[in-house]
Amino acid sequence: MKTDLREFLKNSPFTILDGAFGTNVLIKYPENYDSIELFNFRDEDLVFDIHKSYVDAGSDIISANTFSANRFKLKPKGYSVDAVVEKALSIARRAGAKYAALDIGPLGGLLKPFGDMTFSDAYDAFREIVLAGARHGADLVYFETFSDLSELKIGVLAAKENTDLPVFATMTFEANNKTFIGVSAAAAALTLDGLGIDAFGLNCSSGPAAMLPIVEEIAAHTNLPIIAKANAGIPEFTDGKSVYGMTPEEFARSLESLIDAGATLVGGCCGTDARFIREIKSLLSRKKPAVRDENKGTFLASRSRVVSIDDNFTVIGERLNPTGKPALKKALIERDAEFLIAEARAQLKAGADVIDINSGIFEVDERKTLTFIAETFNGVIDAPFCLDSSEPEALESAARITGGLPLINSVNGKTENLDAVMPVAKKYGAPLICLLLDENGIPKTVGDRIRVAEKIIAFADRYGIKRKKLVFDCLTLTASAEQENVVNTLKAVRVIREKFDCNTVLGLSNVSFGLPARARVNAAFLSHALAHGLTSAILNPLDGEVMGAVDAYRVLYNKDKNSEKYIAKYKNAAKPNQADLAYGNVNFATNNTADSAVENAGFNANGNINFGESADGAHPLIGAIIKGAKDETYRIASALIQSEDGLSLINKYLIPALDAVGSMYEKGEIFLPELLTSANAAKAAFDVVREKSPKAAEVKGTVLLATVFGDVHDIGKNIAKMLLNNYGYDVIDLGKDVPVDLILKTVKENDIRLVGLSALMTTTLNNMRDTIAAIRRISDAKIMVGGAVVTKENSSLIGADYYCKDALDGVSVAKKLL
Repeated sequence: MKTDLREFLKNSPFTILDGAFGTNVLIKYPENYDSIELFNFRDEDLVFDIHKSYVDAGSDIISANTFSANRFKLKPKGYSVDAVVEKALSIARRAGAKYAALDIGPLGGLLKPFGDMTFSDAYDAFREIVLAGARHGADLVYFETFSDLSELKIGVLAAKENTDLPVFATMTFEANNKTFIGVSAAAAALTLDGLGIDAFGLNCSSGPAAMLPIVEEIAAHTNLPIIAKANAGIPEFTDGKSVYGMTPEEFARSLESLIDAGATLVGGCCGTDARFIREIKSLLSRKKPAVRDENKGTFLASRSRVVSIDDNFTVIGERLNPTGKPALKKALIERDAEFLIAEARAQLKAGADVIDINSGIFEVDERKTLTFIAETFNGVIDAPFCLDSSEPEALESAARITGGLPLINSVNGKTENLDAVMPVAKKYGAPLICLLLDENGIPKTVGDRIRVAEKIIAFADRYGIKRKKLVFDCLTLTASAEQENVVNTLKAVRVIREKFDCNTVLGLSNVSFGLPARARVNAAFLSHALAHGLTSAILNPLDGEVMGAVDAYRVLYNKDKNSEKYIAKYKNAAKPNQADLAYGNVNFATNNTADSAVENAGFNANGNINFGESADGAHPLIGAIIKGAKDETYRIASALIQSEDGLSLINKYLIPALDAVGSMYEKGEIFLPELLTSANAAKAAFDVVREKSPKAAEVKGTVLLATVFGDVHDIGKNIAKMLLNNYGYDVIDLGKDVPVDLILKTVKENDIRLVGLSALMTTTLNNMRDTIAAIRRISDAKIMVGGAVVTKENSSLIGADYYCKDALDGVSVAKKLL
């Protein structure tokens, strides 16, 4: 009887995965390459032979030929997901697979707001695949080659909620150690570990050596088993073929550092075959798994940013709580996304590490509104969220849509509340703020508060929630009303830290309610709380006095090494005079008022458009585009065009703004979601120009874009289309998996001068070559190429005129030619 895979993983020091599939199909079928999944029917023997070669070489897990077996790719071909999955798994089992994996790749599109795919679209597609896999005997679900953490999270949820199968996941990373859209390995590992997957790592990407920093990053943040499936180096195009240069022996030697860093599930990706797996098996027979530190901290994560509550005092921005804030309340009712984003960004700029989001007003559906905020912030607010609600349904819905690992705020010591909120925290692996109150209210004594903490810890143990996931709120009392008990909050903080080694949080501003000069009281209370071991606080980061106390603490407690951040922030602060010091009028922080945030947005305090420079020196229209504020961009452009012509708007503001965003993207200061948000904002301004000054918005030229035949992925192409449109070019977009004949017909009929071709899969690089050759026979159009598998070297070998490492390069080519 076969051992359960989870037991196998637990008892085996290493697990040997298989090697490449698609690049081995290309050896037999170098021409006319079509959907790889259809080879299950067209050449079953070939699929069997590849699987069998890996089984014979020692692979424990064989990935069935189902990578792109999703409804979006198969339906146009006349095949069902169920039929392809059933056939693929049967071949893998017939080949002798010890464990047969249902292999799932990305669906091929972008999630909203950057694409057309909704959460439900993605979930339903993944659900269909995993249910088919479970029906037809898959031993595990293996998601691989993902770039978008949100899409991968949806897939994992579909697998976990509809099957009991073990779940593996790998992503593909670029030279900057982030995915194509800016996801970090640590953020992905923490988020997916929270969901309860069984192993995480990386595949494809590059050769083994370049994977080492990623493996180290994963090992530093989770205890998940780590997967490493590297390519056999970087492919070169030789004699019309993609050739990977590493030998099996070189490949295995390069894997040693990954194993020493913690990888225990090892195989190969593009360019590898059974010879590589035999070398891996030989290597692993001589190795022992790395000893990994089990004592990980309390982490939160956004798409690319990880916050450790243990390492450095964590500032949780409180300003998105509508209590006593009529403007925010109005924004929540009207779902004013730009207002909410601007408020969150102002807090991040002022020093917040985490953004608290709260929608607890009677006028809105709290569950829907909290979920709307989380979905709106995904990708554009690169900081972890603190989901703040007393409704478990709202917390669950928002945690589900959040593209990272949030902090849940909160649970308390009431039994009913514990049983309602703990399952949400467990399902998503989210750290949890625990309020030290119960059915009897807020305890007055330190001892009674600790008894509530012990009850919460007991419930956490029952639900399988680790103590490091608990962040205790010892509850700030109001000094004006309960002065004698304020000190008990500080004492409770110290006991929680010393007795339970748990992190702590306080809602800072409560202490000063009803008192004058509240900032002074808040800052003093915070300083004392920090000395008692407080590790985080929910506070107003735009309060310079409070943030000054935080910054000073980080210097005094050796958190800010060499005082570098403190010096950088305060070195230009004006020297106060004695009167200012005497009356407490000094505020050393910068950008610390609501008015300054408004000015940065390009409006004055009365809400009127300011046509002068914004606070950072840029014109408000340029600033609005850089921020990605679509509605604001439209308003400013609509006002400006009353006094300036359309061509002036384009040349003075829109193009410089897009160039500035492009420069930040190139430098790694922003990532793809921010780039797309700015592009959408710029489109709003172009719409104004087209409406009011159509002659100025005349098309500069036409570009034909297509993802080559056999490749269903069009993310990069869609981004190129958006940017080219914004720079004034017309784009004929033929879509994905485009036959050569359609490309040729379109080139001839439209007298195309520039063609852009995209490919993500190594197996379709030959199709790109053949498409270029066909275009050359009928046209002198210039051809630019891009995509994950395309390099500068192989682009020239397949006959392209220009290599574009990203969509911005495509814009540069268009500028040059058109």
